[in-house]
Amino acid sequence: MLDKEGFRPNVGIVLLNHKNEVFWGKRIKEHSWQFPQGGIKYGESPVQAMYRELQEETGLLPHHVKILGRTRGWLRYEVPDHWIRREWRGHYRGQKQIWFLVRLVGRDSDLDLRASTHPEFDAWRWSEFWVPLDAVIEFKREVYQLALTELAHFINHRREQNRYLRGHVYPVEPPDAIQDIQTPETPFKTDKS
Repeated sequence: MLDKEGFRPNVGIVLLNHKNEVFWGKRIKEHSWQFPQGGIKYGESPVQAMYRELQEETGLLPHHVKILGRTRGWLRYEVPDHWIRREWRGHYRGQKQIWFLVRLVGRDSDLDLRASTHPEFDAWRWSEFWVPLDAVIEFKREVYQLALTELAHFINHRREQNRYLRGHVYPVEPPDAIQDIQTPETPFKTDKS
């Protein structure tokens, strides 16, 4: 499912542990690391897609995590032509993503990279929130930076830990401020933008 500009709706997931470290998955048989992410299926809300992708890629269930926040709007990246399947060229441009920040309330042992019949990752690790993004494939780096910068205000950081953050750090928003993102009943609809 593509929007009229050729972008596929997608969710990205920044998974935190209790130390505010982020989950990085190593793409199967590659030397690149990334956050869990995946497409939004027709009739699925971004929240529903996030929970499904999280389970498929990490084995975590909704009761293993707590949603802390999400990006306000879509973040887009274009995929270079040589990465696009020949039959999609001319139609597909890239991904538009809603990014979620979720906290692991379960245990590390709840993570299972083999939860799906088509695993995305063959290894994982916890890394600092502002881990250098040079291990991320180049065309996704700007979106990762934008997502981390926007989501950082949902975490209480000490100022010295935020040397890469351009803006101010804000306290975690009260749960009722993000209530609208925790209702999975709203199905996804293609936006007009």
